[in-house]
Amino acid sequence: MTTPMSALESDQSPLLGLTILWHPEPERIGQQFIGPGGEGVLELNRFSPLFRAPGKDGLALGHRCIARTPLRICRDGGDGVAITLPDSRMAVEVNGKSVTDAAYLPRAQIERGVVLGLGGLVLVCLHWIRCLPKSNDLPGLLGVSSAMIIVRDLIRQVAHTSLPVLLLGETGSGKDVAARAIHGLSKRAGHPFVAVNMATLNESLAAADLFGAAKGAYTGAHAQRPGLFAEAEGGTLFLDEIGDMPGLIQPMLLRVLESGEYRPLGASRNQQSGARLITATDRALEGGAFNQALLRRLEAFVIRLPALRDRREDIGVLLLHFLQTRPDLSNQAIALPMTFISDICNHDWPGNVRQLAHVLRRATMAASAGEALTLASFIRMQNLPQTSASEAGIAPVIGLAGAPASHQTAVKPPRKKLSGLTPHDIMSAMEDNAWQIRGAAQQLGISRPSLYKLLAAHPAIRPAASIPLEEIRRVLQEHAGDLSRCAASLKTPSEALRRHVLGLGLEHSDS
Repeated sequence: MTTPMSALESDQSPLLGLTILWHPEPERIGQQFIGPGGEGVLELNRFSPLFRAPGKDGLALGHRCIARTPLRICRDGGDGVAITLPDSRMAVEVNGKSVTDAAYLPRAQIERGVVLGLGGLVLVCLHWIRCLPKSNDLPGLLGVSSAMIIVRDLIRQVAHTSLPVLLLGETGSGKDVAARAIHGLSKRAGHPFVAVNMATLNESLAAADLFGAAKGAYTGAHAQRPGLFAEAEGGTLFLDEIGDMPGLIQPMLLRVLESGEYRPLGASRNQQSGARLITATDRALEGGAFNQALLRRLEAFVIRLPALRDRREDIGVLLLHFLQTRPDLSNQAIALPMTFISDICNHDWPGNVRQLAHVLRRATMAASAGEALTLASFIRMQNLPQTSASEAGIAPVIGLAGAPASHQTAVKPPRKKLSGLTPHDIMSAMEDNAWQIRGAAQQLGISRPSLYKLLAAHPAIRPAASIPLEEIRRVLQEHAGDLSRCAASLKTPSEALRRHVLGLGLEHSDS
């Protein structure tokens, strides 16, 4: 795969970078300074170095909380970094811990991103830069990190082709956003973008869901039924959680990729597909039960979405974006204490950007109510892995797009007893996961069939088929066909709502 022009040569040592994670002047967040590519010393104080955004003039940190005398950052021949504190009263923290003496940071620690707290008001991330900063913004794909610059470059490269794209990345890392960006930049942008979570398809009806069915093809098929390929004709079909695709369907999808043809269930002739295919998974498909011939076809162009812990320098940019653009957060940055901001920047975020957004929403609501804020109080400690990659001895993934898929072992939450889950637990999990069954079940630590049983007994969650047609029409209109928002409004699982809306023949903008 072609490497973006902005990437540094592979045999070069990475540059040492500094990115402003948090600053009393919000416009400074995300600005960067590029340090030495080898051994060297940089001095950080109120007046230097100059931090820049692409195409903008540089500015020093400037704030009076920063000492005039420099904090020295010395990179040695082994890419370790020694930090010498300034002769001043400025409080200095390293990864959230107060330090009063010199510190040494090995290369691997810089790889994970080191958060420097300066004067109690400014946070700076010390990290490696493998791609020169540049402006190549794409909606929803925020970040100043090398990994995100390369992701955006690769999306632009592949968008104007018809190649199948395989998106790899952990849950919550933005695979859906990347798929929509590819579609939006392509010549197909004026045609449908149809998304489906493969884990939600009923195995016995998956073929009909994807390829359609003729009248009488199966019990209950009272009319001809178009499938998702037909719905996405001329546009893009996004198959999320492709690793959960039923085994019987995989050869059928392979045929579509090889010949462009498919046959609806019970039909007498083939149909030609004009849809572009994008797939995504958070699982390792190599060498497993997944059809390997199909995998070879799907990975014609691979983009890896990096985990948030592997691009720590982006956390401040994301945090500011959520605070400034989401109406429900009401620009409450001033209500968030620096200790809480520091904890956010130092956390490993196993749920990635999605989890960060949910925690921030809950935290700002609590702050507006005058409650004390601690990060642990907004994270379900019993359901999420609490050991960081460094503590567990797991080598961190750089997350550069186009790199071979890593075979990481996912840490799974322990299984829970259904009797121990309250209706509030179930409702919170559904809300936290955009009313998707798979994510909610993972958060609760139960199986999907178990969650279906709990949903059926829940007093406030409704089966999609029981919701009056006029109410569905009204909500679809209010939310411009966005089924995720409709599901939240109607309090029904989004997958079931998508199937119900499709069966009713109502128009919608996504799945």
